[in-house]
Amino acid sequence: MKMFDDVLVRFKDAQVERVRAYVLGYDGSSVEIGALSVQLGTQCLVKLKTGLEFRGEVIKVGTTKNIVAMYDTNIPIAVGDEVQILSDGNSVRVGNGLLGRVVDALGNFIDNKPSTSLHSEWPLYGKKINSASRQKIDSVLDVGVRVINSALTLGKGQRVGIFAGSGVGKSTLISMITEFTEADIIVVGLIGERGREVGDFIRKNKLSANLKKTVIVAEPADSSPLLRLKGVQRATAISEYFRSQGKDVLLIVDSLTRVAHAQREIGLSRGEAAIDKGYTPSVLNLIPKLIERAGCSDGETGSITAIYTVLADGDDFISDPIIDTSRAILDGHIVLSRQNAQQGIFPAIDLPMSVSRVMNDIVPTEHIQLAERLRALISCYLENRDLILLGGYNPGQNEELDTAIKIWPEIVAFLKQKYNEPSLKHESLLKLSELLK
Repeated sequence: MKMFDDVLVRFKDAQVERVRAYVLGYDGSSVEIGALSVQLGTQCLVKLKTGLEFRGEVIKVGTTKNIVAMYDTNIPIAVGDEVQILSDGNSVRVGNGLLGRVVDALGNFIDNKPSTSLHSEWPLYGKKINSASRQKIDSVLDVGVRVINSALTLGKGQRVGIFAGSGVGKSTLISMITEFTEADIIVVGLIGERGREVGDFIRKNKLSANLKKTVIVAEPADSSPLLRLKGVQRATAISEYFRSQGKDVLLIVDSLTRVAHAQREIGLSRGEAAIDKGYTPSVLNLIPKLIERAGCSDGETGSITAIYTVLADGDDFISDPIIDTSRAILDGHIVLSRQNAQQGIFPAIDLPMSVSRVMNDIVPTEHIQLAERLRALISCYLENRDLILLGGYNPGQNEELDTAIKIWPEIVAFLKQKYNEPSLKHESLLKLSELLK
């Protein structure tokens, strides 16, 4: 028996040696180590000579060296420090114990409550879905926001973007959706946002009636790019797990732009070339892969309705590569207008610039006609607003414009909604029909 134990110990020692390397270089965020037979995403432990230990993840493999991105930055790492392999890092712990909780990108509970055991696992990068077998989007998801429910109706399994510049109310809008939605499960990924916003969102969520069915994955702006990227992957994996349980999941990622920035930093650190406004090829490759993980399942039940916020730098909705790439793959987009925000119209949704690509398939014809009528009246008024304000328009020249001018105060009142007052889908449609009767 003792002989067997000695053999087992020697075998384990040999295994440890096989997965051990040493630091060859360090630039403040990434470590170069000797070549090991590992895969991308493998988690590593860097042991400093001082006894401190820090974790990282393999982001590039090669025949002579590997690159490990550290979860922390500006660590006092020195050449010769030991690096050990921990795990492949390609699965996350999931389960009902996540509901009502806040976790970070590594799955640690950060809400000052006792840790909960999670007995199931799910691949961090998801399971492949047969696109030919995906279920059709055929039912409405009530999000409790009047303009969206009535004129930009979302379906269960739809992927939509909220495009907005800074400071026009996107965080308030997603807070409203989180609190008012009828989805079975809500997963919120707060990725790369201000730490204050993360704290405020968590405190507001604690007062929400939907708290018991909400999971928050938070990695603020001061986290390393690797953790920000893992945060959105974990949030998506958690959503996929609950979808596999037959649940209708609402996944909110705030923001996709910060995820793209994190991937750009990682790409540049491993030698990728910047091709479009500083973004690397891996960024433009990541976005469609991430978005395609959401949607309906290829089974009979379960869906992920995904909402991704996208920051428009300088209110540029045309040439920004992240907006352009995401708009091409999403099933619709909601644009927030700075002009509306300046006029006190919140949520500041620019209806003529927004679209839901599945609305026509999930609501009756009468509903579609009302939404199109509202969109036409708003567009007509905005196109002629300067002329109207200057007194250059005489009533009677354009019947549609006359109608828009007459009911414009009512339209503005319809567009406005207090952040703490939900508007369910039947109430939203009723108010729209009363407005346009």
